[in-house]
Amino acid sequence: MHMRLVLAALAAVGVLAGATPGSAITNGVPDGTGHPYVGMMVGVDYSTSSAWLCSGSLVSSGVFLTAGHCTDGADAAYIWFDSSIATNPIYLSTADAVGTPHTNPDFCFGCGKGLPGGDYRDVGVVTIDDVLTQLPTTYADLPAPGQVDSLNKASIDLVGYGVTFQAQVPGSLLPPPPPPPPYVRWTGDGTRVYAPSLLVSGEFKHSDEFVKLALNPGGGSGGTCFGDSGGPDLLGGTNTVLAVNSYGTNVNCSGVGYSQRIDIPDVLDWINGFTP
Repeated sequence: MHMRLVLAALAAVGVLAGATPGSAITNGVPDGTGHPYVGMMVGVDYSTSSAWLCSGSLVSSGVFLTAGHCTDGADAAYIWFDSSIATNPIYLSTADAVGTPHTNPDFCFGCGKGLPGGDYRDVGVVTIDDVLTQLPTTYADLPAPGQVDSLNKASIDLVGYGVTFQAQVPGSLLPPPPPPPPYVRWTGDGTRVYAPSLLVSGEFKHSDEFVKLALNPGGGSGGTCFGDSGGPDLLGGTNTVLAVNSYGTNVNCSGVGYSQRIDIPDVLDWINGFTP
């Protein structure tokens, strides 16, 4: 899920619409220099002076891969690659790069019923227009067509900049948290965090478009949460992006999550169309 924000302060609530759109890494560890091509993106809608935080990955010197609901409605995207970024407030002039968002032409939110049927082709890219600092020289790899079909209970590396824990719920002597709870209590975004997960095996209704991931913030594995939308689901121990974070099933960022597959031939062709 991405986080909708006010331009001045990057501090508003996450957006939910039946599902929990894309999400941050829970029960993880600071990534440091482990995945330098994973960046934090802020999409900006100038007409409404609003912005939202997502994650993503640099797949070439000029193309940043993320989720469609992260690029949808954005006039511009600002991207950072530091391992730790102060997000409250955040000044867009400090970004490492600025680019133009592009949303897959087949992207549709709320078109179907249930999870993950309410989301389709949730993939977007940002083409880099201006490099304000030196960008990473290591890139994420795109998968082979249909690569996910050959995997069974594969290990997955989750990397993202989203929230990592819930702040203590206010006590009875304090006013209740602002609506809508509970995701206003999540905090800890702005640090690139890594956690292992597992690709859940088996066929399910939308497995031709999505992968299903275990989001268990415990037992030695981690999950995704608010702000990790668009972040890569990497084949364990590699730089290969199998999918981008799209939806979780609850606001506690646990259980299972769904990610848009990148190995679909039409999706790969669309992404590669932006590569010089």
